[in-house]
Amino acid sequence: MLRRALLWASRNEVLARRLPRLGFVQRATRRFLPGEELGDALAEAHRMAEQGMPTTLTRLGENVDTPAQADAVLDHYREAMATAQEAGLDTELSVKLTHLGLDQDLDGTANRVHALLEVMPDNQLLWLDMEDSSYTDRTMALTRDVGGDGGRLGICLQAYLRRTEGDVAALEGTRTPVRLVKGAYRESSSVALVEPQAVDRAFAVLTRRLLEARAEERLGRIVVATHDTALLDEAARIAGELELPSDAWEYAMLYGIRPDEQQRLADAGHRVRVLIAYGSEWFPWYMRRLAERPANLVFVARQLLG
Repeated sequence: MLRRALLWASRNEVLARRLPRLGFVQRATRRFLPGEELGDALAEAHRMAEQGMPTTLTRLGENVDTPAQADAVLDHYREAMATAQEAGLDTELSVKLTHLGLDQDLDGTANRVHALLEVMPDNQLLWLDMEDSSYTDRTMALTRDVGGDGGRLGICLQAYLRRTEGDVAALEGTRTPVRLVKGAYRESSSVALVEPQAVDRAFAVLTRRLLEARAEERLGRIVVATHDTALLDEAARIAGELELPSDAWEYAMLYGIRPDEQQRLADAGHRVRVLIAYGSEWFPWYMRRLAERPANLVFVARQLLG
């Protein structure tokens, strides 16, 4: 019930306008976002690099209204990538297609993704975030059409969607990199698994399938994106069983969530990439992060109590 309430809040425009103005809400978000500006995110990327962890940057926002707004997002990401390269950072980008104009024009969105790929270094990936299930088909199609078999355009898949096993099958043989997450959008039970235990089981099954496909070179880099210790350890066990080299797969974890676990894994020799989100349009993203891990509400309550 709590998770459903948080997901409802993530889509409520009134709350999105009012709550971010409150001081305790702003203080609570600092656990998960270093700030609203690109410079804030890059400063943390530098700090993560010093701790032995590469990063992924994502500017928060989605569902732009005009092609001009989508072009402005493209220009921002070009600047972000250029600045990160000048600083010598191992930093990738993760973008939402609706932030690049998917609601207006599929071809225009594809052109913007092409433009971003052109500024990415050969050894770094551009990731397409997965949004709610109404966008899954278009995101899959654009990944295949733009990414081809080059292996430089990655896609995020959500373990809780009932269709995801079929989506993995459709990608096999394309060398597409895949980042697996549990899923954080409000979906009907006909579309998505609802019980947390069922989602965990699906995540474990999909992790094995993805790593096996990587071992057989049917997919690109596999990224296991979770903060669940049991699932993290299971991924390491499977990768060891398959004798996967360290550059064939990695963990991804969110900035500010379980930093002690991030460091433990990095110190143990695992590749851990930290996703750093920033930007002014953080409210929907923040509500979904709380819904993913309700234990984070304890931290929010502490901020509320002063």
